[in-house]
Amino acid sequence: MKKTIIFLLMLSASVTYSQDWNTNFQLAKNEAINNNKTILLLFSGSDWCAPCIKLEKNIWQSAEFKKYAEDNCVIARADFPKKKQNQLPEELQSQNKKLAEKYNPEGVFPLVVLIDKTGKVLGKASYQNVSPSDYITMLNGFVK
Repeated sequence: MKKTIIFLLMLSASVTYSQDWNTNFQLAKNEAINNNKTILLLFSGSDWCAPCIKLEKNIWQSAEFKKYAEDNCVIARADFPKKKQNQLPEELQSQNKKLAEKYNPEGVFPLVVLIDKTGKVLGKASYQNVSPSDYITMLNGFVK
C-alpha cells in the first residue's frame, strides 16, 4: 500500500511538472523583461522532496495561483531530481547548479525566489501550509 501511495505521489509530481514552468532561465528572464513581470524561480526536488510535492499540489496547481502567475510573473523551475530515471539533460543540470550557486547557496528545498526583471532578489520563501491566496499575499509582499 505504501509503495502504491508513493508511486501515485511521484506520478502526480511528474505529470504536473508539465505546467507552464520555464526550465530555461535565460528565456524566462527575457520574457520577464519583455512583459514587465517578475520571475518566480522555484528550486525543487520533484522526485524526493515531500514539501516540494505538497507545494506543487496545494499552491502551484491551484486555479488561483495559475491566474496570479499568468498575470504577474514568469514561472521558472530549477529541478534537482535524484532518481536515475528522472535525471535532467547535462546542460539543464549545469544551468540549475549555477542558479543554485547564485540564488540558493544554502540548498533549501523547496525554495521560491522572487526576482525582478533586472535580476534583483525581491524575496525568498519556502513551503508553508497555507492557502493559495495567503501564499500569493506573501509573494505580493515581496514586491514593493
